[in-house]
Amino acid sequence: MFDTTDFNPWDDADRMAGMAFEMYENGQMDMALTQLEEAIEINPSNSAWLFNKGLTLDAMERYLEAIESFEQALELASDDPEILNSLAVDYTRTGQYERALQTFEHIQAVAPAFEPAYCNRIIAYTELDQHDKAEEMFYLAQLINPDCPICFYNIGNSLFSRQNYKRAIWCWQRTAQLEPTHPQIYYRIAQAHWADGDGDNAQKFFLAELRVNPGDTDVILEFGIFLLKSGRIDAAKEKFNRCLELSPDFAPAKFYLGEIAMKQADFQAARQWFSSALQGDKRLPGPAFRLAQLAIQAGDTKDAIKHLKNEYALNINESEVLLSMGQLFMELGELDSATECFLRVVDEDNQNTQAFVCLGRILAQRKDYTGALQFLEHARRLGNSSPELAADAARLNLSMYKYCAAARTVEKALADHPDNAAIRKLGRTARRRVLSRTLYRKLRSLRGFRWFLQFVDGYRFRFRRVINSKRRSAASSLLLNPRKNGK
Repeated sequence: MFDTTDFNPWDDADRMAGMAFEMYENGQMDMALTQLEEAIEINPSNSAWLFNKGLTLDAMERYLEAIESFEQALELASDDPEILNSLAVDYTRTGQYERALQTFEHIQAVAPAFEPAYCNRIIAYTELDQHDKAEEMFYLAQLINPDCPICFYNIGNSLFSRQNYKRAIWCWQRTAQLEPTHPQIYYRIAQAHWADGDGDNAQKFFLAELRVNPGDTDVILEFGIFLLKSGRIDAAKEKFNRCLELSPDFAPAKFYLGEIAMKQADFQAARQWFSSALQGDKRLPGPAFRLAQLAIQAGDTKDAIKHLKNEYALNINESEVLLSMGQLFMELGELDSATECFLRVVDEDNQNTQAFVCLGRILAQRKDYTGALQFLEHARRLGNSSPELAADAARLNLSMYKYCAAARTVEKALADHPDNAAIRKLGRTARRRVLSRTLYRKLRSLRGFRWFLQFVDGYRFRFRRVINSKRRSAASSLLLNPRKNGK
């Protein structure tokens, strides 16, 4: 007897989708994704399955693929606020802020009471530094749900980025009250206390987070950095080693162990740690820069340049690091690379006077004194009144024979630094040259002075010729008779 039961692929697809949900709940994301893809292949017109596929990809941090899945789901259900919200969140995660805001506004139009559309929009506005808009979204969300822990968490991030640490702490403590299991909430409170200069409370909340999540390597690492900057080197070292116990290839922990070795002048161990960190994560900022410093210390210029260029290729945006890199490039004679570092600093912070000073010094090394002086004067206008800058500007004016300008620069610098010996010496030089030029111009106006100058120049030429002749004769005599050397 043959089985006459009809085979229904739609039922099979439903079964697969149900299994996918159970696997998702159990954390089996790969298997859940496989089941969903097979179900969608049978029935591609089910928007819920496409939405679930996007959520699964989100859990796997495959955000671009998740966006594609959510967009496919919206082709079948264009006004579903849940799908729209998930899509907008992924746009935010991938830096597509304008598209995220447009999607949130669409949700507001079709479902004005959908609170996540306001709550999650706080993040996009925070990333765009539009903090007034972020607060507006927070208050609109509060009208719908005054006890949303995510709203307090998101606005806390906005306040933290504005260095309003006390209000950020209050918001995050409110999140902890509403949702004690919120991921890394005590860690964020610890960071805010640390940034606010309250080390005791920072340590208290670091420990509170580690009691909840003792195996979180990110928190352990940050706690180790906190201890290191607090001067507790042994305690910090123990935390970094704990990270490596939990994750032996955790490159940031190796980097900070290298930092400790450098502080203790154990340069061989430092080099080993930095090299190991770089092998584990070639995109990690820091190890290549430190290896360059160690290479310079060892006199290996070629290796130092190689490591510095590798560090620069990581698209570093921290001004202090870029300034240090640029100064090392200058020491190594790599003026083009140094210029790129300082220009990137100016792109990030056009008020950074040190970057303009360094750019001026590079132009001075290239004999472009006019351009160098423009950069130094711009740095002075931005508020850099250091004696070194004034001295550099005075020297450039002297090099371009602008003696009066040099004297004025020195005079202004002496008003702020009357006891600076270098400035005073440059002042004397500038005044002598101004006086010499003034006297020369006055003498040129006198009758017969040109004839006098020609006579003096001719006398100097004849005198130099006689002296050089005598020197050559003496040198020849010594070569022919070395014993006349006086020994």
